[in-house]
Amino acid sequence: MLWKLFFNFFKIGLFTFGGGYAMIAVVKETVVDKFGWLTEDEFMEVIAIAESTPGPIAINMATFVGYKKAGVPGSAMATLGVVTPSLVIIYIISLFLEPFMANKYVAYAFVGIRCAVAFLILKAGLNLLSKAGKKLLPMLTFGVLFVTLLVFEWFAVSVSAIVWILAGGAIGIYAYALRSAKEQEGKK
Repeated sequence: MLWKLFFNFFKIGLFTFGGGYAMIAVVKETVVDKFGWLTEDEFMEVIAIAESTPGPIAINMATFVGYKKAGVPGSAMATLGVVTPSLVIIYIISLFLEPFMANKYVAYAFVGIRCAVAFLILKAGLNLLSKAGKKLLPMLTFGVLFVTLLVFEWFAVSVSAIVWILAGGAIGIYAYALRSAKEQEGKK
């Protein structure tokens, strides 16, 4: 199991460009659809935890999945698997950085990669939204935060991703408090 964790997360790290958010769809495909290491609900929880804990989301996800499957050794192997390709590639690129970046084909390749990464992030976001269900709270939270984000982008106001995460959490807590208050009144 340890080597299986290492090699599968190594493949994810090797063939996924753009960081954690671009990796979400590929990680889901591997850990939920292919191997069944996590259920859909567990995967959604892992994403929420990985986004809200310090560090890169891909590493946090790999660490959690590895721990769930094989404890501390599993988390070490999954984490090592997902970071090794990046470390090796960055080291090799650093050896040849100047001529590498001056190459027009490399520059064009990075333009294409950015487009692919944007698509992967969009796909992951739509997948997460569809899993939230057609309930009022997730749709309302998404709508409010999305419109606010667009307005901020339109006026070139930079806001940390942490603010968006905290805002979504605050909306969820507020809705829970309202629902709990209504339930308490209904019991009286």
